[in-house]
Amino acid sequence: MDNDVENNQLEEQQQFADSERAKGQMLKGSAWMTIGSILSRILGALYIIPWRLIFGASLFPIANSLYTQGYNIYSFVLIVAIAGIPSAIAKQVAHYNALNEYGVGVQLYKKGIILSILMGIISALILWFAAPLLTNGDPNVIPVIHSLAWAVLIIPAMSLTRGYFQGYEDMAPSAISQFVEQLARVIYMLASAFIILKVLHGSYVTAVSQSTFAACIGAIFGFLILGWYYWKRRHYYHNLVAHSNNQLQVPTNQLYREIISQAVPFVILGAGVTIFSLIDQFTFFDIMRLATNFSERALQVDYAVFAGNANKLTMIVISLASSLAITVVPLLSTAFTKRNRAMMRDQLSNTMILFEFVMLPASLGMAAVAGPLNRTFYGTANMDFGSNVLTFAAITAIPIGLFVVTSAVMQGVSQNRRAVKYFVIGTIAKVITQFPLVYWFGAFGTLMSTVVGFTVANLLIIHSLNHDFGFEVHKMLMDSADLIAYALIMYVITLVTVYAMNFLIGLVGNPYSSLMSLVVTGVAALIGGSVYMYFTLKSRLADQVLGARVGRLRTVLHIS
Repeated sequence: MDNDVENNQLEEQQQFADSERAKGQMLKGSAWMTIGSILSRILGALYIIPWRLIFGASLFPIANSLYTQGYNIYSFVLIVAIAGIPSAIAKQVAHYNALNEYGVGVQLYKKGIILSILMGIISALILWFAAPLLTNGDPNVIPVIHSLAWAVLIIPAMSLTRGYFQGYEDMAPSAISQFVEQLARVIYMLASAFIILKVLHGSYVTAVSQSTFAACIGAIFGFLILGWYYWKRRHYYHNLVAHSNNQLQVPTNQLYREIISQAVPFVILGAGVTIFSLIDQFTFFDIMRLATNFSERALQVDYAVFAGNANKLTMIVISLASSLAITVVPLLSTAFTKRNRAMMRDQLSNTMILFEFVMLPASLGMAAVAGPLNRTFYGTANMDFGSNVLTFAAITAIPIGLFVVTSAVMQGVSQNRRAVKYFVIGTIAKVITQFPLVYWFGAFGTLMSTVVGFTVANLLIIHSLNHDFGFEVHKMLMDSADLIAYALIMYVITLVTVYAMNFLIGLVGNPYSSLMSLVVTGVAALIGGSVYMYFTLKSRLADQVLGARVGRLRTVLHIS
């Protein structure tokens, strides 16, 4: 009897230790992926300022619309080309690593890289030859799509390699290569646009085409970073394989079946945001032609504002959720493989609270500074319309980000088919509401139908997870209520700061210039972020979410 009690206690202690270790890994992995993703997204948004100045006020709106239309199609084809294989590899490698069968993970990578190269070639050819059919009536889109086909050749293999590292719960290579990829892309696109337009006085279509070809240049540099990192740590990986159990022999056909069966749901769910964007792209113009008498140029400008301008900035916020999602999949897969339900329930609850902790202040903060932020990046042309769209889009980022995380969670616990089913239902909700909402509300209608679609999918997924695995409901409700309250207080204070600074600057100068708007955005964000940090530290909520080390920060700031 005493032995049974002792064994139960040891088992509970082991489960607690596993849970704490997983929480620590999730935070560490999320930190790496968040840093890499955020820096990449910020860089991917900052380029728009010099890019806009190079094109000039007259060419920028149509160039931005052209860029966005090409990139949306490319994003979808790229997701299909990647075929969800990186995330599938990360999940399966984590699964076999948990069984101490590191050699099988290496086999998975080798088979996956062959599959990725083939998918890259096939998808690039399809994108190239299908370009004339994907123009939405604008022939200028064709050279843009052609330039993007080259990136499709390289990125699937690069993404697969990132997935392999993530399977080892090593997020640093992915984060660093992601940043280097973006840096190389931005340097090339700005340099090429400047040379074509300012030195050679060439066509804006050619400049946009080279700006999109920059994705290929970035991919080459990103891949080189991954190769360097593996070479540096090759002895460590070889040692893990040498000391594996090496008792599991998985036939080649089974390896391919595992990769493909796991990858297909990742394709559909990974393309979720892009699919919604394509629905907007191929319906917005036709609906608006029925609802209004706007000129084609006016429609292009409207489209660029919500699909290009606002989207570039809100994706910075959504990338926070993406970083968390990438980290969660292998950790949940490990818990699922070990059949540790206590650890899984704890992981699910921690994931949801961490999402709220990060996304609520980020989205509401962006909504509060939408006016000056929009002027900083896009100037004063259409500034009222652009600011209002950005405000709405920032709020829309919450259900989008939640879907990114919850769909990844479903895949982590091997509920792939159900996750796809719920996404399809959400997509149907988006399609049904698209026409009436766009007809009545124009550009805002696209965002409204997106909220409807992702909210439907999120509710179904969360209900399913709670039914099958359970959440720590009481704790989550209490923490959620606090986080919402702190985020709303931060929003109000940030908004008041924006209006106050605009008024004060207006007494001596122009508060709507790009430079002054940048100052207002920075100061308001700093004040709002400080308020949110104070409340989460004061209430000890930050300790619960981020760990006990946060206590040091509270001591440094003299918050009792």
